Amino acid sequence: MTTDAILPAVGTRDETPGVVRGVAVPSRGALVPSPARTPSIPNRRRTVISWLAAALALLALAGGGYGWWRAHRPLLPPGFASGNGRLEAGVVDIDTKFAGRVARLLANEGDMVRAGQVVAVMDTRDLEAQLGQAEAQVRQSQKGVEEAERNFAQQQAQVIGTQAAISQAQRAVEEARANVQQQQSHVKLTKQELSRSSYLTSRGYATAERLDQRQQEADAAVAALSAAEARLGGADQALLVARQNAEAALAAREAAASRIGAAEHALEAVMQSVAYYRVNIADNSLVAPRTGPIEYRVANVGEVLGAGGKVFTMLDTADVRMDVYLPTPEAGRVRIGSEARIVLDAYPTHVIPAKVVLVSSQAQFTPKTVETHDERDKLMFRIRVRIDPERLQGRETLVRSGLPGVAYVRTDAAAAWPEQLRPSAPPSAPPPAKP
Repeated sequence: MTTDAILPAVGTRDETPGVVRGVAVPSRGALVPSPARTPSIPNRRRTVISWLAAALALLALAGGGYGWWRAHRPLLPPGFASGNGRLEAGVVDIDTKFAGRVARLLANEGDMVRAGQVVAVMDTRDLEAQLGQAEAQVRQSQKGVEEAERNFAQQQAQVIGTQAAISQAQRAVEEARANVQQQQSHVKLTKQELSRSSYLTSRGYATAERLDQRQQEADAAVAALSAAEARLGGADQALLVARQNAEAALAAREAAASRIGAAEHALEAVMQSVAYYRVNIADNSLVAPRTGPIEYRVANVGEVLGAGGKVFTMLDTADVRMDVYLPTPEAGRVRIGSEARIVLDAYPTHVIPAKVVLVSSQAQFTPKTVETHDERDKLMFRIRVRIDPERLQGRETLVRSGLPGVAYVRTDAAAAWPEQLRPSAPPSAPPPAKP
């Protein structure tokens, strides 16, 4: 089949129905490739116009949604003010007290930890060695105290012995003094008898033999008196020696008591060292100061940190608050302790009671994330409202930091809260996680 049979010449008329001369019309059943289509300029314009229309529709929808939100917000009666903000929980850093190497990590990001729970342990081998040395010094000091106490007991026994010797020497002195007095009386008596015998013998009434006997008795009495006086002197000397020994024993006992005191002070010093090392070892076990979730883990096992190095950052679920910004006319009527309510965007039907805990004393520029009723309100006062910690007990896992919402503050203590802002019942606490 030729080309003329498929496309007749222009200006001629074919006998075949549907074929007009001057127009190239393919016959039925002929295979002719179609030319490639290229978009024209009007088509591109229509595409751009359709995209602009879609964008304008989205903007209109967003504006309508915002208008609906503004229209359906709870209308506040006089005596109340509101502002939007984000729910924030207090941030607590878990840091090291001493420089050291991280030995173990017992928690991870997202874990709920309790106050006092150990979350990390630092390497304490050097402190444990120093603790062992201090404990050895404690044992040595305890032996020194025991020896000092034994020495004191010996000196105490020596003092008691010298006191007994003094008592015995005093009794000997008293006996010797009594004996001297007795011998003095006997000497006096023998001298009187000798005088009478001498008188009688000179008159012839007594014999010379009797006079000699009286003389011998007097001499014997004088000799006995001299011996008694000598014994008295010896007893006095023995008493003096006993008293000197007692004084020496007392001085030795005082020295032994002083040694006990010194040994006890040395023992107390090394025991304080032991306590110091134990405290330092305990402080190297990092514990969570509050109850809440672990937000960030900053360090890893094996890292060496300086004193004050951060290991974890956690959230304090007992300190949940929201900062809002109010203009001067409203902020000036807010007082610390005033009642407040928080309504989160995620839970619009749940009203959380709170209290005002901070009223900034200085105005500041309004953050970009805070919506104001009037764009002319450039300077605002920051107001902080805090949720009652008792309401959060047992519900730590429900706390979400960063949730946007609206805080309502009562500026007039006599104003009654509207019905839609009455506090909701607290949510039930989730069951404790299984270990």
